[in-house]
Amino acid sequence: MRQLHPSTPVRLQDGEFRVYSQWGEDGIIQALLRKVPISHPVFVEFGVQDYQESNTRFLLQNDNWVGLVIDASLENVKKIKADPIYWKYNLKAECAFIDRDNINQLISSNGIYGDIGLLSIDIDGNDYWVWEAITCVTPRIVICEYNNLFGASAQVTIPYDPRFVRTRAHYSNLYWGASLAALAELAGKKGYALVCSNSAGNNAFFVRSDVLGNLEPRSTNAAWVQAQIRDSRTPSGELNFLGRREALREISALPVFDLKRGGILTIKEAISEGNGW
Repeated sequence: MRQLHPSTPVRLQDGEFRVYSQWGEDGIIQALLRKVPISHPVFVEFGVQDYQESNTRFLLQNDNWVGLVIDASLENVKKIKADPIYWKYNLKAECAFIDRDNINQLISSNGIYGDIGLLSIDIDGNDYWVWEAITCVTPRIVICEYNNLFGASAQVTIPYDPRFVRTRAHYSNLYWGASLAALAELAGKKGYALVCSNSAGNNAFFVRSDVLGNLEPRSTNAAWVQAQIRDSRTPSGELNFLGRREALREISALPVFDLKRGGILTIKEAISEGNGW
């Protein structure tokens, strides 16, 4: 399955392609691997469902990396372990509902620690808080999903709730996760630089500063992309295809933690008119 790729594109987004990723993340990862030296080709990804669609499956099969995947569904984990990739490659699958108190133990108990190649975070909820808590590994590349509705500059995340589930938090399915700016602020504190987001506008890519090389850090305003995803729901659970402005209004009264102000505000209070109302 190994294939040749062209030279690294001028913009990382220009190298997007999809094999197993939801959008163009497979291509961005491959472009980054041509720029970022990887001493230990090991990945950790959580929020993978049954691993048919993921950010690391192409790494596993195309580049023969070693990895750990974690999902909260026992049925999903059973499917992963029944897949031929589970014996063809060095993959471990763990069933757990992740929170900031258990994540380090989940990773380190599987023999993964220190300098690894890549960490992918996609749990549609406490993504900011869980990444903040991770200390057992120092991945060279981090991919984290962000909530595009929160705009390019507001530094906000849902308040921490160890039992947060997106589909239960609000009927609209729009209330979850953190803004790109909040993740970039956290990345800076942890020694990472934002290098791009995907063209779908929902996944951000960070590289550890000591291996950044000639990759150019991006501001959140430069990296943020207007997403075209319209996955909002009605109270009865049907898709209603709201645009960004209408979607923001749908959740405007819900609380977020504002990093700059250090407290809880409503989304309407935290996100200025210029951020998309």
